[in-house]
Amino acid sequence: MTSTPQLHHSLSQLRFAIPSEQPAKMLARAAARAVPQTRAVVARRGFQTTRAQMSSPYHYPEGPYSNLPFNPKSKWFAPGFWTYAAVGFFAPFGIAVWQTKKPKA
Repeated sequence: MTSTPQLHHSLSQLRFAIPSEQPAKMLARAAARAVPQTRAVVARRGFQTTRAQMSSPYHYPEGPYSNLPFNPKSKWFAPGFWTYAAVGFFAPFGIAVWQTKKPKA
């Protein structure tokens, strides 16, 4: 049976890659140069914000509750919701009882 050789390393044999300071300084200089140029480009392009145009026939209302197919502020919402939830919960139990009690063919 052969044994694998044990590798022994001392700290002097290990080499760690320590990044030098030069690339960081170069990046900082490039970023410092880019900031005034970016401001000039943005100013030249004339960005501005405008209010949404509501005259389009394809614009739908936005905001809370506008994307729901029901009105949760209606007085009938709570009874309708709980009826829907109760039917959905108890239907499987009712079907199981019906299947168990029905006459066998």
